[in-house]
Amino acid sequence: MTDLFRLFLTHPFIRHALAAAALSSIACGITGTFVVARRQSYLAGGIAHTVLGGLGAAVFLGLPPLLGALGAALAAGLLIGWISLRFSQHEDTIISALWSLGMATGVILLSLTPGYSRDLMSYLFGNILMVTTDGLVVLALLDMVIVAITALLLNQLTLVAFDYEQAAVRGLRADALNLLIICMTAVTVVVLMQSVGLILVIALLTLPAAAARRLTRSIGSMMLMAGILSLCVAIAGLGVSFALNLPAGASIILVTGIGYLLVLGMTALRTKPNQAAAISPDPNHAEENPHTTELHEAPE
Repeated sequence: MTDLFRLFLTHPFIRHALAAAALSSIACGITGTFVVARRQSYLAGGIAHTVLGGLGAAVFLGLPPLLGALGAALAAGLLIGWISLRFSQHEDTIISALWSLGMATGVILLSLTPGYSRDLMSYLFGNILMVTTDGLVVLALLDMVIVAITALLLNQLTLVAFDYEQAAVRGLRADALNLLIICMTAVTVVVLMQSVGLILVIALLTLPAAAARRLTRSIGSMMLMAGILSLCVAIAGLGVSFALNLPAGASIILVTGIGYLLVLGMTALRTKPNQAAAISPDPNHAEENPHTTELHEAPE
């Protein structure tokens, strides 16, 4: 870590990597909480892998790759969200089909673009050490969108995430709010894409939030804790990558997985069987003050 700090002082790419980690942790903390609460990890994975099709199309047409990634992520999120609402009995099959179609389209288009065969690996597995200043600006703007939406609609989003039926009973536009959460997930996928790549993004999106759920007792503290854990594992992963000369994205995910297993083990030891209960905010208070909504631990 001392050498990493020395590089931080002398090499801009390390500063960019740490800045990208910090910006990614903001999106992870907020959106990851909603994804874990709604149990939408598989849906988020479908979005992540479909993004490669948009990346390939953008590169093939000579457009900015991030623009293609964002467009594909939002389109896939809206389509998958609509399908999950209307055809829930076939949701897994349809998401798998879109997942495979997006990946195949992206690989083919990138292979048809001269000079981009090497970049395919960076899209799939990320390269946080190659984040540019322009990339940081884009990440900051996407973070601002996520934070603004959450600040304006936190009460409603919290109730939809933790108690969809109750939100519908109260007259909230539950379907629209659920689609909004999915779109936030799509934006977060693009944010994380440069750090850990599309293949590994689902782990960084969900594991810190799942760990935070076992360590905190309110929705606000869960988001904060998930963001802190995301930043910590990213920095630790960079340290491991530098010390052992390993790929940065894979190192970050390895540290994330180990950290989650440690939290899972510690909380399992201290939790009595009769204390386990499903996570659910108190429907009488979630809409009024979700920041103090108590969360109860539940087995994964």
